[in-house]
Amino acid sequence: MSSSWGERIRISIFGGSHTQAIGVNMDGLPAGEEISLEGLLAQMARRAPGQDPTATTRKEPDAPEILCGLLNGVTTGAPLCAVIQNTSQRSKDYENLRLRPRPGHADFTASVRYKGFHDIRGGGHFSGRLTAPLVLAGAVARQILARRGILAGSHVQMIAGVTDTPFDPVEVPGKLLKRLNGDYFPVIDAAAKEAMRAKIEEARLSQDSVGGVVECAVTGLPAGAGNPMFGGAENLFSSILFGIPAVKGVEFGAGFSAASLRGSENNDPFYYDSYGRVRTSQNNAGGILGGITTGMPLIFRAAFKPTPSIAQEQDTVNLQTHENEKLAVTGRHDPCIVPRAAPVVEAAACLASLELLAQSGLL
Repeated sequence: MSSSWGERIRISIFGGSHTQAIGVNMDGLPAGEEISLEGLLAQMARRAPGQDPTATTRKEPDAPEILCGLLNGVTTGAPLCAVIQNTSQRSKDYENLRLRPRPGHADFTASVRYKGFHDIRGGGHFSGRLTAPLVLAGAVARQILARRGILAGSHVQMIAGVTDTPFDPVEVPGKLLKRLNGDYFPVIDAAAKEAMRAKIEEARLSQDSVGGVVECAVTGLPAGAGNPMFGGAENLFSSILFGIPAVKGVEFGAGFSAASLRGSENNDPFYYDSYGRVRTSQNNAGGILGGITTGMPLIFRAAFKPTPSIAQEQDTVNLQTHENEKLAVTGRHDPCIVPRAAPVVEAAACLASLELLAQSGLL
């Protein structure tokens, strides 16, 4: 399976939803970087299940055990390996899914790809549970970036048609990012959260689910990081963002809305600021031109589909009898994964930013 990512900062994620443990191995980290365990746990807690009515009731402590790579809380330059124990599995909830794949889930495609030998329990290696080690790796990267003046933060921009205030694409205050990257269900406008919660509860009571969009900003990245064509900053960020289960779309800056603008509207005018830096008066480019960072905030959005595991009866097939059947999914599932996905998107952005700097010789 393709569960490794990165060229200079390399991560490899292992385990499955119902295996004894899950974890991550990180290679290429610079030596001498102090890593706060408290900071790691804070990010893990934002993603952890069972702490909010909008999430699955499965409870996992998500307390990572770092096996190597840190000595007295400082990176050694050797690979950093961490494991997270799985403690709340209900494998029996998935016994019938090997032959009756869930619509919208990877059960069918995994069965074809791996000839029926894949781990079906909890979705196995396709499960959103694997975002826990991704958040752990991103939390390590976040601390290394912060020492270089680079911050990342995200908010739930939309759930079921309810929208939050978007980031100012030109000036994203560090105070705002720090507040958001410490929140569970981060939003800029508190009123939007309650309206979103109502939509999620409405879907849950209907035995259904809803999706949404997470908007993320990275500030402090220097101009000149990245490459043209296939090695661009957008390519790099997208390659890890699409590794997050349920992500179906990624856009940078104005994104798809730029297609309806004229060049005179979409182009970002340049100017020198009071510090002699080249800036732009707007940021439709999302901080990237020609695959290379401009020095403006790097802003993107990731679209998440609704959770495919729902209790409503759906049409499926029996892969053994070759007959059409009905399926109602049991077990514990999020009616909306978007609030818990926000720290995952931030983690991916931190890892992509660290890799971008390393590739560009700026780390």
